[in-house]
Amino acid sequence: MSKLEVISSSTCPFAQRTRMVLLEKKVDFTLTEIDLNAKQDWFLQISPYGKVPVVRHGDTVIVESAVINEYLDEEFPQKPLMPKTPGDRAKARIWIDFANVRFVPQIYKMLLAQDRERQSEHADKLTTALLMMEHEGLAIRTSGPYWLGEELSLVDFTFYPHLQRFCALDYYRDFQIPEECKLLKIWLRFMEENRSVQMMQISEDVLIRNWEKYALNTSTGTTAEDMREAS
Repeated sequence: MSKLEVISSSTCPFAQRTRMVLLEKKVDFTLTEIDLNAKQDWFLQISPYGKVPVVRHGDTVIVESAVINEYLDEEFPQKPLMPKTPGDRAKARIWIDFANVRFVPQIYKMLLAQDRERQSEHADKLTTALLMMEHEGLAIRTSGPYWLGEELSLVDFTFYPHLQRFCALDYYRDFQIPEECKLLKIWLRFMEENRSVQMMQISEDVLIRNWEKYALNTSTGTTAEDMREAS
Protein backbone atom coordinates (compact mmCIF):
# COMPACT_ATOMS: atom_id res chain seq x y z
CA MET A 1 0.00 0.00 0.00
CA SER A 2 1.28 3.47 -0.90
CA LYS A 3 2.43 5.66 1.95
CA LEU A 4 0.30 8.65 2.79
CA GLU A 5 1.90 11.99 3.69
CA VAL A 6 0.10 15.01 5.09
CA ILE A 7 1.82 18.36 4.61
CA SER A 8 0.55 20.67 7.29
CA SER A 9 1.16 23.73 9.41
CA SER A 10 0.82 23.22 13.14
CA THR A 11 -2.12 25.54 13.83
CA CYS A 12 -3.89 25.59 10.44
CA PRO A 13 -7.59 24.77 10.95
CA PHE A 14 -7.96 23.44 7.39
CA ALA A 15 -5.11 20.98 7.92
CA GLN A 16 -6.59 20.10 11.31
CA ARG A 17 -9.73 18.90 9.53
CA THR A 18 -7.76 16.37 7.52
CA ARG A 19 -5.62 15.18 10.38
CA MET A 20 -8.71 14.55 12.53
CA VAL A 21 -10.31 12.56 9.71
CA LEU A 22 -7.21 10.36 9.40
CA LEU A 23 -7.08 9.85 13.16
CA GLU A 24 -10.77 8.95 13.26
CA LYS A 25 -10.32 6.41 10.47
CA LYS A 26 -7.10 5.09 12.07
CA VAL A 27 -5.09 5.57 8.88
CA ASP A 28 -1.31 5.66 9.26
CA PHE A 29 0.35 8.72 7.76
CA THR A 30 3.54 10.68 7.93
CA LEU A 31 3.38 14.34 8.86
CA THR A 32 5.49 17.05 7.27
CA GLU A 33 5.17 20.42 9.01
CA ILE A 34 6.11 23.52 7.04
CA ASP A 35 6.52 27.21 7.81
CA LEU A 36 3.92 29.06 5.74
CA ASN A 37 5.94 32.26 6.17
CA ALA A 38 8.93 30.66 4.44
CA LYS A 39 7.49 28.37 1.78
CA GLN A 40 10.06 26.22 0.06
CA ASP A 41 10.15 25.67 -3.70
CA TRP A 42 9.25 21.98 -3.47
CA PHE A 43 6.07 22.88 -1.59
CA LEU A 44 5.02 25.56 -4.07
CA GLN A 45 5.47 23.07 -6.89
CA ILE A 46 2.81 20.76 -5.43
CA SER A 47 0.52 23.34 -3.80
CA PRO A 48 -0.59 25.77 -6.53
CA TYR A 49 -2.09 28.23 -4.01
CA GLY A 50 0.66 27.83 -1.42
CA LYS A 51 -1.83 26.48 1.14
CA VAL A 52 -2.08 23.48 3.44
CA PRO A 53 -3.15 20.78 3.77
CA VAL A 54 -1.63 18.85 0.90
CA VAL A 55 -1.83 15.07 0.78
CA ARG A 56 0.61 12.91 -1.16
CA HIS A 57 -0.56 9.33 -1.60
CA GLY A 58 1.82 7.48 -3.86
CA ASP A 59 1.83 9.46 -7.10
CA THR A 60 -1.40 11.25 -6.23
CA VAL A 61 -1.24 14.81 -4.89
CA ILE A 62 -4.41 16.43 -3.57
CA VAL A 63 -5.09 19.93 -2.25
CA GLU A 64 -8.06 21.64 -0.56
CA SER A 65 -9.27 20.08 2.68
CA ALA A 66 -12.83 19.35 1.52
CA VAL A 67 -11.57 17.50 -1.57
CA ILE A 68 -8.86 15.72 0.43
CA ASN A 69 -11.32 14.52 3.04
CA GLU A 70 -13.71 13.03 0.50
CA TYR A 71 -10.77 11.33 -1.20
CA LEU A 72 -9.65 9.85 2.10
CA ASP A 73 -13.15 8.65 2.90
CA GLU A 74 -13.35 6.84 -0.44
CA GLU A 75 -9.79 5.51 -0.40
CA PHE A 76 -10.02 4.26 3.19
CA PRO A 77 -13.59 2.99 3.55
CA GLN A 78 -13.23 1.76 7.13
CA LYS A 79 -15.46 3.88 9.36
CA PRO A 80 -17.11 5.86 6.55
CA LEU A 81 -17.63 9.56 7.26
CA MET A 82 -20.10 10.32 4.48
CA PRO A 83 -23.72 9.15 4.55
CA LYS A 84 -24.84 6.07 2.62
CA THR A 85 -27.52 7.54 0.36
CA PRO A 86 -27.00 10.07 -2.47
CA GLY A 87 -29.52 12.45 -0.90
CA ASP A 88 -27.83 12.43 2.47
CA ARG A 89 -24.39 12.79 0.87
CA ALA A 90 -25.72 15.82 -1.00
CA LYS A 91 -26.94 17.27 2.30
CA ALA A 92 -23.48 16.75 3.80
CA ARG A 93 -21.83 18.49 0.84
CA ILE A 94 -24.23 21.42 1.14
CA TRP A 95 -23.16 21.98 4.77
CA ILE A 96 -19.48 21.56 3.92
CA ASP A 97 -19.90 24.19 1.20
CA PHE A 98 -21.78 26.41 3.64
CA ALA A 99 -18.90 26.15 6.10
CA ASN A 100 -16.32 27.03 3.47
CA VAL A 101 -18.24 29.77 1.66
CA ARG A 102 -20.65 31.35 4.16
CA PHE A 103 -19.20 30.69 7.60
CA VAL A 104 -15.40 30.55 7.65
CA PRO A 105 -14.75 33.65 5.49
CA GLN A 106 -16.61 35.87 7.95
CA ILE A 107 -14.27 34.77 10.76
CA TYR A 108 -11.20 35.85 8.83
CA LYS A 109 -12.79 39.01 7.44
CA MET A 110 -13.93 40.19 10.87
CA LEU A 111 -10.43 39.66 12.26
CA LEU A 112 -8.69 41.29 9.30
CA ALA A 113 -10.99 44.32 9.31
CA GLN A 114 -9.39 47.20 11.17
CA ASP A 115 -12.28 49.66 11.32
CA ARG A 116 -15.31 49.21 13.53
CA GLU A 117 -17.86 49.52 10.72
CA ARG A 118 -16.46 46.59 8.77
CA GLN A 119 -15.96 44.54 11.90
CA SER A 120 -19.63 45.09 12.74
CA GLU A 121 -20.70 44.18 9.21
CA HIS A 122 -18.88 40.86 9.34
CA ALA A 123 -20.06 40.21 12.90
CA ASP A 124 -23.65 40.51 11.64
CA LYS A 125 -22.95 38.12 8.75
CA LEU A 126 -21.25 35.65 11.07
CA THR A 127 -24.18 35.82 13.50
CA THR A 128 -26.57 35.10 10.63
CA ALA A 129 -24.48 32.07 9.65
CA LEU A 130 -24.41 30.77 13.22
CA LEU A 131 -28.18 31.14 13.59
CA MET A 132 -28.69 29.27 10.32
CA MET A 133 -26.43 26.49 11.61
CA GLU A 134 -28.50 26.36 14.79
CA HIS A 135 -32.00 26.48 13.33
CA GLU A 136 -31.65 25.00 9.83
CA GLY A 137 -28.94 22.50 10.70
CA LEU A 138 -28.83 21.16 14.22
CA ALA A 139 -32.44 21.90 15.16
CA ILE A 140 -33.94 19.81 12.36
CA ARG A 141 -32.11 16.60 13.20
CA THR A 142 -34.46 13.79 14.09
CA SER A 143 -31.96 12.17 16.47
CA GLY A 144 -28.32 11.87 17.42
CA PRO A 145 -25.63 14.20 18.73
CA TYR A 146 -23.79 14.87 15.44
CA TRP A 147 -24.43 17.37 12.68
CA LEU A 148 -26.29 14.87 10.51
CA GLY A 149 -27.73 12.82 13.35
CA GLU A 150 -26.51 9.52 14.73
CA GLU A 151 -23.29 9.20 12.71
CA LEU A 152 -20.15 11.31 12.87
CA SER A 153 -19.40 12.77 9.45
CA LEU A 154 -17.07 15.01 7.49
CA VAL A 155 -19.46 17.86 8.27
CA ASP A 156 -18.56 17.68 11.97
CA PHE A 157 -14.84 17.77 11.23
CA THR A 158 -15.33 20.61 8.74
CA PHE A 159 -16.99 22.95 11.23
CA TYR A 160 -15.16 22.10 14.44
CA PRO A 161 -11.66 23.59 13.94
CA HIS A 162 -12.95 27.07 13.18
CA LEU A 163 -15.44 27.03 16.02
CA GLN A 164 -12.56 26.04 18.27
CA ARG A 165 -10.87 29.29 17.24
CA PHE A 166 -13.71 31.50 18.47
CA CYS A 167 -11.48 32.18 21.48
CA ALA A 168 -9.52 34.47 19.14
CA LEU A 169 -12.69 36.23 18.02
CA ASP A 170 -13.63 36.76 21.66
CA TYR A 171 -10.16 38.03 22.57
CA TYR A 172 -9.62 40.38 19.63
CA ARG A 173 -13.16 41.37 18.59
CA ASP A 174 -15.32 40.64 21.67
CA PHE A 175 -17.46 38.26 19.60
CA GLN A 176 -19.08 35.16 21.09
CA ILE A 177 -21.46 32.49 19.86
CA PRO A 178 -24.98 33.91 20.40
CA GLU A 179 -26.82 32.66 23.48
CA GLU A 180 -29.60 31.52 21.16
CA CYS A 181 -27.29 28.85 19.70
CA LYS A 182 -27.85 26.35 22.51
CA LEU A 183 -27.71 23.26 20.28
CA LEU A 184 -24.48 24.46 18.71
CA LYS A 185 -22.88 24.77 22.14
CA ILE A 186 -24.05 21.28 23.09
CA TRP A 187 -22.63 19.93 19.82
CA LEU A 188 -19.30 21.63 20.56
CA ARG A 189 -19.08 20.05 24.00
CA PHE A 190 -19.91 16.67 22.52
CA MET A 191 -17.24 17.03 19.84
CA GLU A 192 -14.68 17.89 22.49
CA GLU A 193 -15.20 14.42 23.94
CA ASN A 194 -14.16 12.78 20.65
CA ARG A 195 -10.72 11.16 20.83
CA SER A 196 -9.60 12.40 17.41
CA VAL A 197 -10.57 15.95 18.36
CA GLN A 198 -8.76 15.65 21.69
CA MET A 199 -5.60 14.45 19.95
CA MET A 200 -5.64 17.63 17.86
CA GLN A 201 -6.48 20.08 20.62
CA ILE A 202 -4.55 23.33 20.70
CA SER A 203 -4.53 25.57 23.76
CA GLU A 204 -6.43 28.84 23.64
CA ASP A 205 -3.24 30.75 24.42
CA VAL A 206 -1.54 29.29 21.35
CA LEU A 207 -4.54 29.97 19.12
CA ILE A 208 -4.87 33.56 20.32
CA ARG A 209 -1.16 34.17 19.82
CA ASN A 210 -1.19 32.54 16.39
CA TRP A 211 -4.20 34.52 15.18
CA GLU A 212 -2.80 37.87 16.23
CA LYS A 213 -1.47 38.29 12.69
CA TYR A 214 -5.05 38.28 11.40
CA ALA A 215 -6.34 40.63 14.09
CA LEU A 216 -3.57 43.12 13.30
CA ASN A 217 -3.88 42.52 9.54
CA THR A 218 -0.19 41.66 9.27
CA SER A 219 -0.54 38.12 7.91
CA THR A 220 1.24 37.47 4.61
CA GLY A 221 -0.39 34.07 4.12
CA THR A 222 -2.52 33.00 1.18
CA THR A 223 -5.69 32.71 3.24
CA ALA A 224 -5.31 36.28 4.49
CA GLU A 225 -4.68 37.50 0.96
CA ASP A 226 -7.82 35.72 -0.22
CA MET A 227 -9.95 37.14 2.60
CA ARG A 228 -8.47 40.64 2.82
CA GLU A 229 -10.70 43.41 1.51
CA ALA A 230 -9.64 46.59 -0.26
CA SER A 231 -9.36 49.60 2.02
